[in-house]
Amino acid sequence: MTGFLVGIILFVGGIGISYRSLQNVGVVHAPPAAYGLIPLLVSLIAKAVLSAVKFRVGRRIHSAAITADAWNDFVDILSATAAMTALGLTLWDPNRFLAADHYGGFAVGLMVIFIGIRIARDTSARLTDAMPDHNLLDQIRQVALNVPGTAGVEKLFARNTGLQYHVDLHLEVDPEMKVRQAHDIANKVRFAIRRQLSSVADVLVHVEPAPGPTASQTKQ
Repeated sequence: MTGFLVGIILFVGGIGISYRSLQNVGVVHAPPAAYGLIPLLVSLIAKAVLSAVKFRVGRRIHSAAITADAWNDFVDILSATAAMTALGLTLWDPNRFLAADHYGGFAVGLMVIFIGIRIARDTSARLTDAMPDHNLLDQIRQVALNVPGTAGVEKLFARNTGLQYHVDLHLEVDPEMKVRQAHDIANKVRFAIRRQLSSVADVLVHVEPAPGPTASQTKQ
C-alpha cells in the first residue's frame, strides 16, 4: 500500500511541476545564479548511491516499498540531470535560452508522472495477488526438480504476503509410489525451497501422478 501511495503522490506532484514550469515561461527575468549547479550536482551523486542500494536491497527481499522509494530517488537523479542541463543552457546564453529553465522543469514533471504511474501499477499488481516474475518461478521449479524422486512440476502458483511469497506447487511423482514415499518427497521439496529461497515463506505441495513413465519405471 505504501508503494501505491508513493506512486500517486509522484503522479500528482509531476502534474504540479509541469504546470508551474510552463505557467511563467514567457516572463522575462534575470538569469539564475551559477552556484545553483552545486546543490544539483551534490543531489545527483547522493541520490545515485541511495537509488542503487535501495534497488539492490528491494529486489533481494522483494519489498515493493523499498523498490518504490528507489524509483523515487531515480526520479531525483533524472530531475537533477534535466535541471543541470537546462540551467547550463541558461547560463551559457541567457539571451537565447532564458526559458530553458522552465522547459527543463516541465521535462522533470513528465518524468515524475511516468515514474509515478509505474510505481502505482507495480504496487497494484502486488495488491491483487499478481504472480511474481518468471525468474523466481523458474528458481522454485528448479529446486523442486532437483529433489530425488520428483518426476515433474505440473502447476506452480505464488502470491505475495508482505516481503515473501506463499507457493502452491503441484508435484508429479511415480504413480506406483506408496503414499508415504510420495509424502516424504513432498516434504523434502517444501523444505528445500524454503531453505534455498529466502523470498519464499512457505510451500503447499500437492502430489500428482506423473502422466508418463518416470525414471524409476524405466529402470524396471
